[in-house]
Parts: sequence; structure tokens; C-alpha cells
Amino acid sequence: MNVVVGDMAGNAQKIIDAATQAYQMGSRLLLTPELAICGYPAEDLLLRPSFIQACDDALEHVKLALAHLKDLYVVVGHPCGSGTSGRSVSWSERYNRASVLSEGHCVASYDKRELPNYQVFDERRYFTPGTHSCVFDVHGVRMGLLICEDAWFEAPARDAKDQGAQVLLVLNASPFHMGKGQEREQEMKSRALQTGLPLVYAHMVGAQDEVVFEGGSFALSSTGEVMARAACFEEVIFPLTLDPAQNFSIQGEVAPVTSLEEDLWRALVMGVRDYVQKNGFPSVLLGLSGGIDSALVLAIALDALGHQRIHAVMMPSPYTADISLVDARDMAARVNVQYSELSILPEFEAFKATLAPLFEGRAEDATEENIQARIRGTLLMALSNKMGAIVLTTGNKSEMATGYCTLYGDMAGGFAVIKDVAKTMVFRLAKWRNQHNPFNTVSDPIPERIITRPPSAELRADQTDQDSLPPYDILDGILSLYMEEDHSAQEIVAMGYAKEQVDLVTRLIRINEYKRRQAPIGLRVTHRSFGKDWRYPITSKFRA
Repeated sequence: MNVVVGDMAGNAQKIIDAATQAYQMGSRLLLTPELAICGYPAEDLLLRPSFIQACDDALEHVKLALAHLKDLYVVVGHPCGSGTSGRSVSWSERYNRASVLSEGHCVASYDKRELPNYQVFDERRYFTPGTHSCVFDVHGVRMGLLICEDAWFEAPARDAKDQGAQVLLVLNASPFHMGKGQEREQEMKSRALQTGLPLVYAHMVGAQDEVVFEGGSFALSSTGEVMARAACFEEVIFPLTLDPAQNFSIQGEVAPVTSLEEDLWRALVMGVRDYVQKNGFPSVLLGLSGGIDSALVLAIALDALGHQRIHAVMMPSPYTADISLVDARDMAARVNVQYSELSILPEFEAFKATLAPLFEGRAEDATEENIQARIRGTLLMALSNKMGAIVLTTGNKSEMATGYCTLYGDMAGGFAVIKDVAKTMVFRLAKWRNQHNPFNTVSDPIPERIITRPPSAELRADQTDQDSLPPYDILDGILSLYMEEDHSAQEIVAMGYAKEQVDLVTRLIRINEYKRRQAPIGLRVTHRSFGKDWRYPITSKFRA
């Protein structure tokens, strides 16, 4: 399911429609994802009693709407303000619950026991851990319920087996990052082998603000073999067949494992599509510079929204190379989007003239470079205000890490598509997209020269990124080790990186926290992004 946070009526109707269709297909047990009634993560909405009440009302609606479907069991994820005993509790006690609905009754329920509180997770802020197992009977088969994090620990699965479970059912809303799918299957294999029970893993799909859920629900045999796997990044009813006579074996289609680049591409496309559509934006705007970052964002937007909903704006300055104009026009023509050119020269000269009395005696420096970026940001935001379109920013993770970006300039906008994509991965994705056309839009959308020419901000004469930064393969290596893996500077130097480059990159990460706090939200695609995963004070005297 691809749910919308807070759309309890819409999410409930999706469950009703899916249950009806599954029943007509012959299914007698339907699993929905974790917190499917309200969406995930609902964050501080969960602290509002009115929100919990609306979830209760939606669950009751689902229960009654499906009451006529004889012998159908539907497992629904939802928040609840009461414990497993049914006792009345204060609103300070909330549970992440799965309820089993059948013929107009709630026949069983389970409260999540292991509440994650790391990376993007804050579940201990909102929920009280459950204390009991839940095993229920479906046509003679004993089903044991778990919710997401429970299945990463041994005790909940062991307790379900001790209470007679013959199959483990796991409801999930587990955010995507590169490589996460293989991690999940490997960990669930451990649970299957530990208990000797087959396992069904029902997973959410879709994007919610910065996090993406890739779906890809799967089923494992009691020996951990993948018996079924749904395609990733697709909302679908995925049917499985369970045979109690054959050691509770499970059968279904097995979708192939896809490449890292394809998974990442589909995650970014889904993230843009869902953010734009769920928030009601009619279209998107972006600054198209003739460089690789904006070209990649344009290609992602094309696959997410189609060419009719995109407006690309080229804003040349005195330092914009002719080939940048040529390449921007080439790409806009290839993908057939609305394209405009707005020279920023008059505004740039006006700014300099206005500031000249105060700047007298001072040489030109990054100030004048930033003025150009801020003029562009102002123009894009003016178009956004007038047209109602959201501005997609085009900065990558390497730039966000090192502050190689301008506040209120190229950082101005509503959604940062590639803010968690390192520059080296930007190149990999651009090459991959030119070789593949997964959404059947436009083949080879990015002009080759955009990929091969040295990257430049083009804010002064003959500028390249490497004037200010180490080569991107070195920068991204240090960034990954320091920011994503928490290695110390000394450890990174011991791995072979030059001390002066390590010192430069780690210092830039440290001093540019103030910029990142003011950046638009963007998609999380690594296991540690700048956002909820990264919480560092701006004002700090600590030096390792």
C-alpha cells in the first residue's frame, strides 16, 4: 500500500478495496503494512487525541465494511490509545498495534514490542512497548504476528513460536536506503532459521516527506529460502499460497533483485512523484544550468511527472559558458519540457551598483558569486509564487556536506531531490539513466558532454569545483567514512587518505551545519542523511 499520512478515510478505503479484491481472488488472509490506517511516520500527529480518535473511527469503518466477507481475516496496522488488555489508559500511553479483523469483529491484536529509536526513527517518543505475543487461527493454521523491528530481535519471534505459531507474519514500514532490501531479507532469514517457521514480510510502498518505502514484500521458507518476492516500488496486491500439508510451504511469484542504480533511481522518482502529488502541486520548476546536477534532477522529474508538468529555467550570467547554454537547450529539447532563458546580467549589475559605495576598496570575492546564485533563487521563487509550482533544488550531498552551495541562492526551493546523493553517485546515475529507460519516457535524456565535462558553478571566470574542493572520488570517500560510518579523522588518514584533505573535508562538514539547517527537505537514500539521521549543534567548541 501507498498511504498518505493523516488521510484515514482514504487509507481505510484502500484497505477495504484491497480486501474485497483479495477475497474475490480467493484469499482468506490479507496483511496490510505497519500503521496503514494513519500512514508512517505520522510524527507528532500521534500526540493529538483527535488523531488517535480518527484512527479508531477509520478502523471501525473498515471492520464494519468487511463484515459480510465470510471467513476473511484482515490484519490492519494502526495506532491505539489502549493496551493489549483493553484497559482504558491515558493519552500518554499509545501503542503501535496490529488488529485482526474478521466478520465485523476484532478477533486478536498485537502491540509492537521493540520500538526503534535510531536513524530516522523516534518511536519511543510516541509509543509504549507491548508486552504480549499474538497468535491467532486462520482455518486451522496458527499465525504469529510481529511488527517491523520486532523481527530484528530473537525474543518476539521465539515467544510467538512458544505460543504455537506455525507461520510468522511481519507488518512493516521500513524506510529505503541503498542496500536495505538485501539486509532485510538476510535478517528475516535469521528469524526463519531461528524458529524453523516460514515468514511473510508485508511492506509499505511510497514516499512520505523525506523517506521512501520500496515495497518488495516477500515470503521465506522455514529454512530461509526466498519463496516469493513482489516487485519493488509498485503498489500491488501480492497473492501467496500457503500449503499446511507441505510443512506450511509458501508459493508466489519471485521478482528478480534489481541493481543498486535502478533501486536508487526508482526511489528518487517515487519520492518526487509522491511529494508533488500528495501535496497538491500542479507542476515543478528547476534551474537548468547545463551542469550534471540539474540535468539529473530534470531526468528524475521527467520520469516522475512527465514532461507536461516541468518548467526548466536557464539563467545565464556573465560567466556562463556558451556550451552550458547549448547543452541546457539540448536537454530541454530532448525531454520536451517548457524551457525559458532569463539573463541575470541586468540584476547582477544593479546589485553591484547599489552595493558599490559600501564595497569600495574591497576586491571581488565569493560575495559576488553568491549574489548571482541569490538572483537565480529569487527569480525561481517568483515564478513559483506566480505559477503555484514547487521549485526542485539541485544540490547534491557532497555540496551539502562541504557548504559548496549558497543560502537563499541555489539552496532556495521546496524539495531537494538529490541532497543525499553524493557527486560520484550523481555521475553513476546519469550514465545509468542514459543506458536505461525504466519508465518509457525519453531514451538518452542527458547530453553526453554534460556528463564528461569538469563540473563548475560558473560564478567566476574559468572556475571548476576542484578549485575549492578535493577531487570528488576523494571527497566522497572521506564523507562516507566520516559522516555515514562515524570513523574519526585519524582512522580515515590511516586508511590512506591525505591528512590535509581529511582535515579540510571534516572542517567543512563541521562549519556548514548552519546552512544545512536552512536547506529544504529532501529525499533520504543512504542509511545516514543530513536531516533526521544527523543531529549536530551549530554552536559547538568540540574538536576531536
